[in-house]
Amino acid sequence: MIDLMSIAKTEAAGGDLTGLLGGLFEPTNVRPTGFPDAIVWQGGNFDGTVNPVAHSLTDAFALLGTVAAIDVLGLPFYAVPMWSQIRHDLKLEPLTWFGNMPCISIKWSTAGDAYVNDGKGGKVVVMGKSGNAPLRTQAGVYCNVRPYGPITAVRCMPCLPYSQDKAVFRVDARTGLVHSEMNTPGVQMAYANRLFLKMVHETGKLGRVATKPTQAQEDGINAGLHSWLLQGTKFEVGRRYAVDPYDEFKTEIDKIIALLPSDFKDGMENWGGRIEQHIADTNYGLLIWDLIEQRDCIILATDLDGDRLTDLMADISDPLRAFGGKVAKFLGKEVNMNDIWTEMGYTTGNGRDMTSVMHRMTGPAIHEQTLGSADAMLLRLLDGDESMGGTKQPYDPRIHFVLIRDAYLDANPDNAALRDWLDGAIAAFDEIYSGQRPGFLEGYKALKEAITPWGK
Repeated sequence: MIDLMSIAKTEAAGGDLTGLLGGLFEPTNVRPTGFPDAIVWQGGNFDGTVNPVAHSLTDAFALLGTVAAIDVLGLPFYAVPMWSQIRHDLKLEPLTWFGNMPCISIKWSTAGDAYVNDGKGGKVVVMGKSGNAPLRTQAGVYCNVRPYGPITAVRCMPCLPYSQDKAVFRVDARTGLVHSEMNTPGVQMAYANRLFLKMVHETGKLGRVATKPTQAQEDGINAGLHSWLLQGTKFEVGRRYAVDPYDEFKTEIDKIIALLPSDFKDGMENWGGRIEQHIADTNYGLLIWDLIEQRDCIILATDLDGDRLTDLMADISDPLRAFGGKVAKFLGKEVNMNDIWTEMGYTTGNGRDMTSVMHRMTGPAIHEQTLGSADAMLLRLLDGDESMGGTKQPYDPRIHFVLIRDAYLDANPDNAALRDWLDGAIAAFDEIYSGQRPGFLEGYKALKEAITPWGK
């Protein structure tokens, strides 16, 4: 058993997490490309039957839950230290280590507004905030894919209408306007567009595009890239933009095309499917109808609109269930809407089980997950009352096991024995966590007793 409380206390006190965790895991010769001095550990059973996955060791329960889950499962893994203090101390270099690991990886969201030691006896806000934007840039991430129920969002990253460049960031003292440069990398957008079309072709699902070329010039470029990629393919376009954005912005778009590999469109002449071109706003309403009617679709969006789309995907099911209950009550029926939701064939919960996969222009994918309220939950654990007098439930680490399952199956797609074993581990987890949820430490102990580690 690992002393998880000791790890939590060490992090909370700003202690030597590197030394503590370095004592739990073994050093490894595997290094991120171009960084021979990076800190990388390994653990689990390297029996040669399973390709390992790299974990980011970030903050709070993202750190603690990962350490617990990898100890329970015993699968071979690499681990890169990436918590707030080490990111700050090493000027964000751990982000680059993790972003260049040569294997399928799991990245937990990192603490954003966190205080760390400044090395002079004081506290300072962690450098780079959450570190998500620089990690994506340094890792060559061009999009993430988020499937949930019938809807899959392909979200180009980091296509954001703001910049991480502090040199050009300012607030106009005369007007109060916050100003920065636009930051939409066209090469990444081309890759995201191509992946979107490939998924529509391979799955047969309806493809929707969520940009706003009528108002935002950068979205005119994005939509124009999409239009160029459709040329010479077998895709059928239903609703289409009134003006072809490639024709409108051809001179600028051709500059991006010139940067792409010469074989970028090879094979696309045989791709087909149905595409609907919308301005971003209409996709929010369409997405709700797609969910209600259980219509399988794939949506392409930039980061800003994609963030809103995936928020809607995560958040809409609870209100729909609540409204269904109100309608039933109005008709004089007392029903359990969760049971009815399932019986009607819907599979979406509250969004916490939505997976996310970041694709890189070179190198394997990074499985990503956000952990809301992790810092507050960790403080409750340290205070000795996870439930806050019965008003809260203890932390539910199921998402760690789900995310680990997804990543290992991605790294080992043909390993049937691994798939069966992972499904059994999830079933054992669900047996322990059904009913009243155990405390985090008690749940860890029960999981250790119920799940035989891989290869043992």
